[in-house]
Amino acid sequence: MYTLRTILFWIGFTFSTVIIMTTLSVSFILPFRFRFFISKGWPLLNSWWLKLTCNLSYEIHGLDNIPDEPVIFMSKHQSTWETITYQLFLPPTAWVIKRELLWIPIFGWGVAMLNPIAINRKLSKAALKQIIEQGKKRLNAGINIMIFPEGTRTTAGTKTKYKPGGAILAAKSGRRVVPIAHNAGYFWPMDQFVKHSGTITVVIGKPISTEGKSASEILKETETWIEAEMVKIGGRT
Repeated sequence: MYTLRTILFWIGFTFSTVIIMTTLSVSFILPFRFRFFISKGWPLLNSWWLKLTCNLSYEIHGLDNIPDEPVIFMSKHQSTWETITYQLFLPPTAWVIKRELLWIPIFGWGVAMLNPIAINRKLSKAALKQIIEQGKKRLNAGINIMIFPEGTRTTAGTKTKYKPGGAILAAKSGRRVVPIAHNAGYFWPMDQFVKHSGTITVVIGKPISTEGKSASEILKETETWIEAEMVKIGGRT
């Protein structure tokens, strides 16, 4: 039954991706905030379809912790779910992504319209410079930044080394960091086809001040909060 439901979800997901990303790809003449508004149709349709087909929904805690000023969101990364659904409740945000995503026909064209910071992860020094330079420009334009500090997806219940890019950007820009924890990996496991029913929990932490702090201090404080919150939420439904 889980397999059949998942197949139905992916069929709907494919159709919504083609429709929304094609629309988005021809919206280049519109301002960023209008393009971001159009992009919300993708997570809106897929969240509804995911609930209908796989009985998988979510709950969010801490929405009031998102300030009105541009910030750097630093989140746990366990599945594809958060890359889709975060757009529903976050303000206009530019994502730090691997550049290969832009090479995917239709999907990549749409993503390119959202002003991502597309890095080559093999060139760490160049990627870090790009994150800092382009990140500052986005923040100064009133656009938030989303970065996964672990750099890649991790299996639910595990962690890997947190990379300093987002913390360095925070230190150099003076912008605050908003940490996010979630347990999507228990319901939408990485590299697994089947989706499991339940309720994903997302927790948004209070902004972390960067004033007078080094990048390593910012990173440590962010990592400590996220990992402590991950232990609290675990795989609960």
